[in-house]
Amino acid sequence: YTLLRLRLPIEGTPQENFPPLRFRFLSDSPAGSPVMTGHNEGVITINVAEADDAERERRRVALHEPFRTLLGHLRHEIAHYYWNVLMANTSHLNRFRALFGDERCDYTSALQNYYQQSAPADWQSRHVSAYAAAHPWEDWAETSAHYLHIVDTVETAASFGLALKPKHPDAKAMTADPRKALSGDGSFNRLLENWLPLTYALNELNRGMGLPDLYPFVLSAVAIEKLQFVHDVLNVRANN
Repeated sequence: YTLLRLRLPIEGTPQENFPPLRFRFLSDSPAGSPVMTGHNEGVITINVAEADDAERERRRVALHEPFRTLLGHLRHEIAHYYWNVLMANTSHLNRFRALFGDERCDYTSALQNYYQQSAPADWQSRHVSAYAAAHPWEDWAETSAHYLHIVDTVETAASFGLALKPKHPDAKAMTADPRKALSGDGSFNRLLENWLPLTYALNELNRGMGLPDLYPFVLSAVAIEKLQFVHDVLNVRANN
């Protein structure tokens, strides 16, 4: 639904020459190699073990991740698909490299280095997640997945008519009306101004139930600039 709402292509055309978006949900075979979640030429493969809460949580803890969901996997891999469709060989590429880095650096070596040494200690100053620091392609995928998280959650809040009007006079910055975030000219700033207070409220609601934060991330200025870039790229496509 979100992809269609953003008017993103899911079917290739002879003129545009990219493959249609397809999904495979596979399980590990006892006699074969484990299924790797990933993207290849328009085909997104998801290991169905990620739908098992206990197994997914085990993997999250083992990888020291603050957040791991099946929907997050789908959005991350979909973002890899849209890098090929919307970014490769386009006028956006120079701006992408200035923000995210040069995607031509060796991908396999970058991932090996990440899993051996983890992310730099200061990753949070430049990325939405530790894994985003592994390689520019992963930075794009993680940032784009976060953007889809934001759009979908804000739209859900707006559909319920949720609005934040804190009673304490010192909490005016926490005021939000998600309905306004999705109206008008599609401003990224308006989206962000309503998203951030919403995350604070949702995190506090979860804490009231003894649950982990719904959105356990801190967005640095650089990460926000990358999110705006994703917003701009997707909206250029939507408006064409």
